[in-house]
Order: sequence, then C-alpha cells, then structure tokens
Amino acid sequence: MLPFSRITIIGLGLIGSSLAHAVRAYLPTARVTGHDADPAVREIARRIDLCDDITDTAGAAVIDAELVVLCVPPGAMAAVAQAIAADLPADAILSETASCQSSVIAAIREALPSVTLVPAHPVAGTENSGPEAGFATLFQNRWCILTPPDGTDPVAIARVEDLWKKVGANVEIMDAAHHDLVLAVTSHLPHIIAYTIVGTASDLENVTQGEVIKYSAGGFRDFTRIAASDPTMWRDVFLANKDAVLEMLQRFTEDLTQLQRAIRWDDGDALFDHFTKTRAIRRSIIEQGQDDAAPDFGRHRD
Repeated sequence: MLPFSRITIIGLGLIGSSLAHAVRAYLPTARVTGHDADPAVREIARRIDLCDDITDTAGAAVIDAELVVLCVPPGAMAAVAQAIAADLPADAILSETASCQSSVIAAIREALPSVTLVPAHPVAGTENSGPEAGFATLFQNRWCILTPPDGTDPVAIARVEDLWKKVGANVEIMDAAHHDLVLAVTSHLPHIIAYTIVGTASDLENVTQGEVIKYSAGGFRDFTRIAASDPTMWRDVFLANKDAVLEMLQRFTEDLTQLQRAIRWDDGDALFDHFTKTRAIRRSIIEQGQDDAAPDFGRHRD
C-alpha cells in the first residue's frame, strides 16, 4: 500500500531530485509534482523528466498534494511556507529535509501554525548539487531522522516513516534539539573544519607556488570534497544551528589545544592513545555499513 499517492517536492537540488528519482523508482504509481524557485532549474527538471509535473509557482505545486516535502536551504523555509499557505490542502502533511531542525520547525510553525508537520532529515548526500546530481539510490541504507513536534498525529508520522523506508532509508525518531546537537558533531563541525582548512591552503598557495594543489595527499583531497558542498545551504545551516555549532567548535578548540600541547612537549603516548581511539571509531562506521572499507575509500584508479 502506498503511504502517499500524490507527493510534491519543492526544491530540486541534490536531495529533492534524489527523492523524486527514488519515489518514481520504488513507488512508481505515486504522482510526483516538483517546483523550484529558479527557472533554470525548472527547465532542467523538465528536460530530464524528473517529475510527472513541474510547476512555475510553489502554490500550484501543492494544490492537490497529500505530502509536501520542502527540500530548500534552511534560510528559505519560512518564505516557501508562506508561499504555499493559501493553497496547501488542510489535510496535507508537510515535511522538510533540513539538517538543522529546531529553528526550521519554528519558522514553519509561524507561517503555518495548524499544519501537520513531520520533518525528516535524510543523513545522506554528496558534494554535488542541482537537479542533475540526484539519483534514486542516494538514501539506500542511510539514516533518515524524523523530528516530529510534540503532539503530532502518530498516523502522519507512520506514513512519512513508511515513505522513507520504501526508498531505502533506515528511520529513527529524535527530539529536534537533540538532532541538532548530534548533527553539529557529525556533519556541521566537519564541514566548517573543511572550509577552514581548504581556505587556509588557498591563502598559502602563493607562498608554496602551487605545491598545495600539486601534491595534495588523501587527507587534504578529502577535505576539498567536503568543502565543495553547496555554499548557500551551508551558510544557512551554520546560522540556523549556531548555538550547537558554536558549542561543538568550543569543544573542538579545547581538544585541539590538548593535541597541540602533546606535540609541543613530545608526548608520544598521548598522541598514540588519541589516534588509537579515533581509529576505532572509523572501524565502527565501516562495520555499521555507513562507509566503504575498500582501500583509498573505494576510489577507482586508472
């Protein structure tokens, strides 16, 4: 049985386009309507036949929807919620896919106080963006975290959970504030570190006369992949989840200072113990199927 027969996706970047592909692949009888604020993106979506219908306005996209999923940057959520308010069916379920939930839920609630809201953050992605970056298997064996506000209809939660399971995700339900803290550690902090390291290397490029790029080893190369992520989305994420990000940055700064002290005072035992602990975490991630154990992170070689 289909959890939803008419699904609207607003925002056709990596997550939105992947969700459209996944629904059409695994729930082929469901009708998918899409909209993006960018006319160029809508044109691409039509050209690649991403959805059954692509509308020119957000309101037109939701008129007969059973589920509406907002796949836009956190800073755009409030404006999109306002744009669909007049046309959203009273019995429709609204969801969104932001990686920071507390501030986004508050913004949507202000625009749509009576809507049935079941946020669902798929913890999946690549460094690519845009409607041509999406693919149907993006969510396979990845976690999707639902953060429904207190008092949300259990049936609505179950329907959204069923949708994500049908497109291949593992689902967990979590309090929004706790979600934001967890994601600040596992996603937001690594991204801001990557942006910083790559920015520092860019500043040093004149000093090293091109050698930073020429001799990029695996570590720096992997940071550049993360730092290539969509700048609009990550700007919004850091501002929307600022309290949790700042808390994690403070903890990171303290830990980094400890490592700096160990290096300065030739404390090899402290370094070895720290590196042993972090190596065990890497093994746990592989054991849980959240990354590839192949050499060099599974990269193909010529």
